[in-house]
Amino acid sequence: MKAVAENKRSQNIAEYLIYMYQMEDLIRSYQGNVSEIKTFVVAKYPVSEAERNEITNWYLDLLKKIKNENILEKGHLAELNKIVDQLAQIHWKLLKTDPYYFEAYGRAKPFILEAVMQADGVDLGNEIQICLNGVYGLLLCRLLGKKVSDEQLKSAEAYGDILSTLSYHYKVKNSIAKN
Repeated sequence: MKAVAENKRSQNIAEYLIYMYQMEDLIRSYQGNVSEIKTFVVAKYPVSEAERNEITNWYLDLLKKIKNENILEKGHLAELNKIVDQLAQIHWKLLKTDPYYFEAYGRAKPFILEAVMQADGVDLGNEIQICLNGVYGLLLCRLLGKKVSDEQLKSAEAYGDILSTLSYHYKVKNSIAKN
């Protein structure tokens, strides 16, 4: 799990965020019960005992962070929120400087506004958080075998265009910062 997360983080930050949201929800589905996570999640991996121990430790570290940040019921880890904020900064810059991004944003904007209207006053976060939630929502629908509407597919595609562009720019920015 750690290797999967690290790979996603280095290759596509939006995929990493969505993966980590899924891991947060997985831990929540077991109410943070370590014994159940070990039995029903970790034990199912067809790996060596050493790898199973690594996976267990990764989940336990994640659970510890979740408990320390008091988000066992809902919310996201501060480190994930920080990345979303960084993506939002890139988003605002690209809106001013990249006509292709601005065009892609124009396709996503109606779906973002619709999400805000449907939220009925609940703060959904910034536009990038809304895009992530939309793509994650589609993933959850598919995982749960729920019917996905054409509108959901269109919104997820528009959100995905935004997120893939931001992921690219995030990766470039961070690779330059490391050099």
